[in-house]
Amino acid sequence: MKPATRFALIYAAQFAAFGVMMPFLPPLLLSRGLTPADLGTVLAAGSALKLLAGPLGGRVADWLGDPRLVLICCTGAAAAFAAGFGVAAGFWALLLVNLALAAALAPTTALADAMALRAAREPPGFDYGRARAAGSASYILAAVLAGALVGVLGAGSAAWLIAAMLGLGAAAAFLLPRAEGFGRGGASGFRAALALPWLRRLMLIAALMQGSHAAYYAFGSIHWQALGFSAGVIGLLWAWGVVAEVALFLWGRGLVERLGVRGLVWLAAGAGLARWPIMAVSESLLPLIFAQALHALTFGAMHLAAIRLLQERVPASLGGTAQTLLGAAVGAMTTLLTLASGPGYAVLGAGIFWAMAALCGVVAVLVGVGSLTRR
Repeated sequence: MKPATRFALIYAAQFAAFGVMMPFLPPLLLSRGLTPADLGTVLAAGSALKLLAGPLGGRVADWLGDPRLVLICCTGAAAAFAAGFGVAAGFWALLLVNLALAAALAPTTALADAMALRAAREPPGFDYGRARAAGSASYILAAVLAGALVGVLGAGSAAWLIAAMLGLGAAAAFLLPRAEGFGRGGASGFRAALALPWLRRLMLIAALMQGSHAAYYAFGSIHWQALGFSAGVIGLLWAWGVVAEVALFLWGRGLVERLGVRGLVWLAAGAGLARWPIMAVSESLLPLIFAQALHALTFGAMHLAAIRLLQERVPASLGGTAQTLLGAAVGAMTTLLTLASGPGYAVLGAGIFWAMAALCGVVAVLVGVGSLTRR
């Protein structure tokens, strides 16, 4: 089996689990006895723990020199913890299960990325974007199929679906090529990674650019519902954004080669300066379809730029650490902006998307006045 196929399988399994988890875990938790306020607390606690557990998992992988082993263990543990949602009930039990799941899941996608980047640049090499596209496509398919199954079997079935997908992810991790070339980093690995000026700049720019999606993730559906769009149309708008992302990952290699890291970030920021004002002012479907197509650039182009820079620059002994630090920076910024979007949407309504556009403007300025790629 070719390395590209092996990585496509791990991404497909991981994102299938996310495709079930993101839409159907909240209803599952409510069905287990949580109030809406309890639900917010449980989910926020898991998100906060991921910010710590992700970099720690990456550092352990680099210290051991074996990210594959850590990926197998974390994904297998996550499958077991996800099954806990099938039997746990009540606030404290569900909180503990969610914290355990969050800790186990936190480094998994970043470790898969770190290994894929390493394998992609070794002969014969492969297109990272095409392998990663399998994950985005799997997310869509899993969300659709899970919706049908949960509708028949009930909210509790989501726990077993998530556990099954993560179990497949652990099996797929066994198939990954051994990660030769990952050195054993010392205890100062975090300091060594954060001492890289280009990595600090990348963390800031990626956090702002990806954080500009916070209001969309939290209030996009609510805003569209207020405009009178049906649940079916809203679901199609979300799916269309991911389809556009898949298209970029599948066929965007030439664009990446032509534009380079800096050009990709400018493209992402420029797309955000178009997308979020459309969200703020448009009440008709056609402009929103165009805005959703821009997800390929606001999210996808920034992701590919970050991956390209990490692939070119990160030392082998810091691959997992750097990848998970970047993920933690994006996660922290997105969490803070999501919290700010709540009162912002309450006061401004759709005007909150102008603030997201302003973040993209800041990214464009930062890339313009500085050099993201300078060592």
